[in-house]
Amino acid sequence: MSTITKIDALPKLARLKRVAAYARVSDGKDAMRHSLSAQVSYYSAFIQRRIEWEFAGVYADDPVSGTKDNRIEFQRLLADCRAGKVDIVITKSITRFARNTLTTLAAVRELKNLGIDVYFEKENIHSLSGDGELMLSILASYAQEESRSVSENIKWRIRKKFEAGRPTIGIMLGYRLKEGKLIVVQDEAELVRQIFADYLSGMGVAAIRKKLNAASIPTRYGGQWADGSVHKILHNDKYTGDLLLQKTFRQDHISKKQCVNRGELPKYFAENTHEAIISHEVFEKVQREFAARAAKYHPYRTVPAIYPFTAKIICEKCGSHYRHKHAVAGTKYEKIVWICGTFNSLGKSVCDAQQIPEAILKAKTAEVLGIAAFDAKVLADNIAEIRVPVRNKLAFVFHDGKRIEVDWHNPSRRESWTEEMKQTARERQNKIIEERRRSCDQ
Repeated sequence: MSTITKIDALPKLARLKRVAAYARVSDGKDAMRHSLSAQVSYYSAFIQRRIEWEFAGVYADDPVSGTKDNRIEFQRLLADCRAGKVDIVITKSITRFARNTLTTLAAVRELKNLGIDVYFEKENIHSLSGDGELMLSILASYAQEESRSVSENIKWRIRKKFEAGRPTIGIMLGYRLKEGKLIVVQDEAELVRQIFADYLSGMGVAAIRKKLNAASIPTRYGGQWADGSVHKILHNDKYTGDLLLQKTFRQDHISKKQCVNRGELPKYFAENTHEAIISHEVFEKVQREFAARAAKYHPYRTVPAIYPFTAKIICEKCGSHYRHKHAVAGTKYEKIVWICGTFNSLGKSVCDAQQIPEAILKAKTAEVLGIAAFDAKVLADNIAEIRVPVRNKLAFVFHDGKRIEVDWHNPSRRESWTEEMKQTARERQNKIIEERRRSCDQ
């Protein structure tokens, strides 16, 4: 006869609390970076010493301001909390978590609804405690007011410098700020002069950018040139030796949005404050040339033109979208083509994707969709994107994920000629024959 023995169930062990920490510093100075490193080390050890806690990581932002919402690590922490990976968040203080009341309370309330406690060490506040939110509201408001006071003090100091005709920063190619004065850096100054000379010689901003990058000439910070950086130099009036101060201002201490000063605040103009790199005559000539080119090539355009293939065509070599190239009589773009944005901006050495005639795009789109002629609405309703994997191949991706690949080829030159082009060629050939006949008669 068998014997049956009852084995009592073991008591269920309590699940360890998953604890994470959030750390942040407000600027990138070496001392602050060391402070951030110290915070990370401290919290790692602090959490792992508690046997009832499970270490869930330290999220550290360096060195983005706490008044903004684009803190990468802070957003990652919130995402992991929403995903159920964290039970408790520890942070040094309210000012390290966020500097304005709305941001602080919004984040804390969201975590509270998820059952996640936020512990502020300095203030000794647990967000899940009975009076936690009341204390947070009071202290966060105080922190926000402190931030506003600091911001106003900084603004006052900056405006006093403006009134004295002194620059506040010297981050620009050709100069360094030393003891409140802009000092010329000669090799960089020569580069600035060359950029102005190239523009006045007929080169455009994109052509200058390509020239600088092709020659491996770095920007002020050692990076590659972009159209915007060239454009900024050509419009920087500080190169004339004068200063127009307070052209921009911060909207407020919370958003810190940079705004163009259109009369909201006074501006300060100081003449001959530093050595000029560009003469007033050359600078003004460049500004007039900018205006003339804008009037000639973009006289009425106020918003970018939208075409049926805009934002649809993607180069799989570099990931850029293809751009519409306007037809210009007498150039290689006499017919409208679509061209890779990287190729167009940085050249063949970066991406050698080929251009695609718009006529071929329309024909292949109609072929894939099974319609007699190209229809922009049918394209929009059915095709999510058109990818360019290799030369002479298009991949049409439908909204439902279906992908159809087709080959394409440029038509022969003879097939691409219009009757008008053929007639012009015949007339030119007849003229050459007639001139030769006259030469022989003589």
